[in-house]
Amino acid sequence: MNRINNVLKTLEQWQPKASNNDFLTINTLECHTGGEPLRIITSGFPLLKGDTILAMRRDCQKNYDDLRCALMFEPRGHADMYGAIITKAERENSHLGAIFIHNEGYSTMCGHAVIALAKCAVESGAVIQTGNTTKVIIDVPCGQIHAEAHAQGYPQDTTITQVSFNSVPSFVFAKGQCVDVEGIGKVEFDIAFGGAFYAYVQAQSLGLILTPEHQGKITDYGKRIKKAIIDKVAVKHPFEPDLSFLYGIIFVQNNEDNTFDNNTVHSRNVCVFADGELDRSPTGSGVSGRIALHVAKGEVPLQQNIIIESILGSQFVVKAIESISYGNNEHYYDAVIANVTGEAFVSGKAQWLFDPKDPLKNGFLLR
Repeated sequence: MNRINNVLKTLEQWQPKASNNDFLTINTLECHTGGEPLRIITSGFPLLKGDTILAMRRDCQKNYDDLRCALMFEPRGHADMYGAIITKAERENSHLGAIFIHNEGYSTMCGHAVIALAKCAVESGAVIQTGNTTKVIIDVPCGQIHAEAHAQGYPQDTTITQVSFNSVPSFVFAKGQCVDVEGIGKVEFDIAFGGAFYAYVQAQSLGLILTPEHQGKITDYGKRIKKAIIDKVAVKHPFEPDLSFLYGIIFVQNNEDNTFDNNTVHSRNVCVFADGELDRSPTGSGVSGRIALHVAKGEVPLQQNIIIESILGSQFVVKAIESISYGNNEHYYDAVIANVTGEAFVSGKAQWLFDPKDPLKNGFLLR
């Protein structure tokens, strides 16, 4: 027993040799929200230049994209890994900034990441806890996000059990569209923005079943439909060209009884985004766009909670809390502010080493 204990202790104390002091070390906090991973980079990543989140994101794209790949790809990650680079805040009243990364590049908004970031910011003390509800303000590529981290037994128990956030203005970009997709046929869809642009497709119309055993077909259909829509429709954000792209396809499977009761699951969401990533959570920015669609179609009133579940059955609660007009001289949209609530968990802490002599140091992907 002593022998194996010594072996384990020695292995645990491994450090790079003195001759390898050119190793790059990056530390992360590993989380998940509704099953969707979030790798929060806590130290070691180069300081990004720029006065705005979008400028810092462009700096990362230009100068450090190899590190994005190395952190998201194998052997440190996988094809469906997701991460957040913490930056300085863009606005004076914000606590921090965040850039979201994945297998294809960079996203404009991520609700599941906001939920995990707010929890970790408060529980770590990076944002001082003020009671059972603590405000956390985060600058992200699509704007400023106001979140609230909720505890239930403060001050005895300071654990954050849920996080709510208000979306940036969410609006319908296009309704009742149709596209021919190779190998699938005609696909009807709507497009809405909830921090990112998504096309929403009824799963039943394509014979899709939104359960884990059908993930291969879901991902395949998502990639095909996304490509077909991109070829047909040019999405345009009213203010930011950097936000003007179709991020993902969201398949929707309605609850049969459709009661809209606060304790009843309204529907299931499965999002295929980036380069064929399948979201394990209900997709925070996706449900923000969805509630804008429901309000626009007269299906859900303001202030009405609906519960949307993921492919795993994890849940977000979403409601439209306010109607606003949003846009520019070219086009104004009837938008809403969505409020999304979910829960996140910390699953680990990690230290990642980058050996300059490793031929695979920048990562790779196999599916």
